Amino acid sequence: MTQGTPARRATLRRRRLIALFAVALVVAGAWQIRRHWPGDVRTGSEAAHGAEIVRYDVRSRFVGRTLAQVAAIPRGVRRGGERRQLLVFLHGRGGAEGEESNANGAFFAALDRLGARAPAVVFPNGGESSYFHDRADGRWARYILDEVIPQAIRRLGADPKRVAIGGISMGGFGAYSLARLRPQRFCAVGGHSAAIWLRSGDTAAGAFDDAEDFARNDLVTIARSRGRAAWGDARLWLDGGTKDPFRAGGEAFSSALGITLRQWPGEHEGAYWEKHFGSYLRFYADALDAC
Repeated sequence: MTQGTPARRATLRRRRLIALFAVALVVAGAWQIRRHWPGDVRTGSEAAHGAEIVRYDVRSRFVGRTLAQVAAIPRGVRRGGERRQLLVFLHGRGGAEGEESNANGAFFAALDRLGARAPAVVFPNGGESSYFHDRADGRWARYILDEVIPQAIRRLGADPKRVAIGGISMGGFGAYSLARLRPQRFCAVGGHSAAIWLRSGDTAAGAFDDAEDFARNDLVTIARSRGRAAWGDARLWLDGGTKDPFRAGGEAFSSALGITLRQWPGEHEGAYWEKHFGSYLRFYADALDAC
């Protein structure tokens, strides 16, 4: 088989190096998520800033597993009292195995600053690298849409008509992937350093089963063919660091949607997200208030 011209071989080598570099950053980002999103928040702890932390299991028939969940009820909200809005916040790769939750002190401090506007929050367990889409090892999308969210609404006494979804990295991809399946379900969708690739060959190992799985869930192609209408009337948010490896995917996706990609200095790491939790949560609160 011909290897092509020297220039062609050099181009292929550069592409492979870029892809390997992006994968390395994703792995490093997953470690950062573990380090910055500890799962030891307890009811009434200082880290929770007065929020009531609720832990429970979901026995999923769609993924064939029992998965631990973490949720938070902001201070001043009594279960069984007012029906608070719900934010579904999805973790990054490797961020919620077992007791590891997608919540830390910086997130809860930003939530507390919203006061009476703060939504209840559920942090679903998406396993190590499900990317929250239906695939060979489980129907992860159905698990979130038809098991996690209904149970969170019941347990937290949330308003079923005012639900937002967002997430970090893998969770940012998952939020947009899930929301396009139920375009009238969500008041808002947010992707924070969302793991969006332009080509199947560039994806991180385990993100998709194969090229066909990637093609079925290629957000950029879906946005280019269907536009913003694929996400209904939901308010949309995308952001990422100026040195984030997913910057190209975010730019292509936001362009196809016709929305702004907010870019701030930073990389694919916990320190970047912690700086902007306040902006994220204000966006969700505003969208939920207007829904």
